[in-house]
Amino acid sequence: MLDELLSKMLDYLKSRNDFGTNQLESPYEAVRMEILFEIAKNLEHGDSAAVKELLRKALSMNIAPESILNLGLVKGMEAVGKKFKENEIFIPEVLIASRAMKSAMDVIKPYLTEGAEQSQGKIVLGTVKGDIHDIGKMVMSIALEREGYDIIDIGIDVPKETFLETVQKENPEILGMSALLTTTMSYMREVTDTIKSAHLKKNVKIIIGGAPITQSFADEIGADGYAPEGESAVILVRTLLKNAESRRKPL
Repeated sequence: MLDELLSKMLDYLKSRNDFGTNQLESPYEAVRMEILFEIAKNLEHGDSAAVKELLRKALSMNIAPESILNLGLVKGMEAVGKKFKENEIFIPEVLIASRAMKSAMDVIKPYLTEGAEQSQGKIVLGTVKGDIHDIGKMVMSIALEREGYDIIDIGIDVPKETFLETVQKENPEILGMSALLTTTMSYMREVTDTIKSAHLKKNVKIIIGGAPITQSFADEIGADGYAPEGESAVILVRTLLKNAESRRKPL
C-alpha cells in the first residue's frame, strides 16, 4: 500500500515539478505528502467539507501550516487557475473553488499569523469592475500576508472610485489589481489613470496580475509591475519598496 502511495506521490510531484525525490525519504513523509495532495485535489473540486477535514488532520500530524498552505491550498488554487486559462473549467467551477479556499483559510489563518513580525507595509488588493473572480488575488494575498504585509482586500467587481477612496483613506505603499478576463483587464488602465489624476501615483506603487495580463500590458498602462503568481508578487513588492526607500534616503 505504501509503495503504491509513494509511487503515486512521486508521479504527481514530478508532474508539478515542485519537489525533489529526497523529500520523500520515509513512509511517514509519503503519508504527509498524500494529505497535502488530497487537500490540493479536493480544493480543485471545490469540496469545502473535505478540505477542512484534511486541514485539521494535517495540523494534528504537526505538518507545518506554511507547508499546508503552499503545498496544499496554493497548489490547488494554481491548478484551478491553470485549468481556467486552458478552458478546461469555467467561471462556475472557479467560484466554487474560491469559496472552498475562503473556507479553508478560516481554518488555517490563525496558525499562519502566530508570531507575526512587525508589519512590512500596507497593500490594497482588489479585482477590477466587471470581474468576479478572486483566485489570483487570494493567492497573492496569502503570499504577501505570510511575509508580514498588512492586506486590505476590497473584494471583487471593484469600481475605480472605490480604489481611489481606499488609497486616499488607507495610504498604502502598494495597490494591487487583478483581472481574469480579457474583457475586464482594460479597466486596470482606468484605475491607474484615476490614481494619477488624483496626484497619488507618486505615493503608491501599482502592480497588476491575472491570467491575461503581461508585463508589456503593465508597461502600457503605466503600472509599476506585473506578477504572474503569488511568490513573484512577494519578490516584486519587496523590490519596489526597497527601491522606493533607497530613493528617499539622502545622498
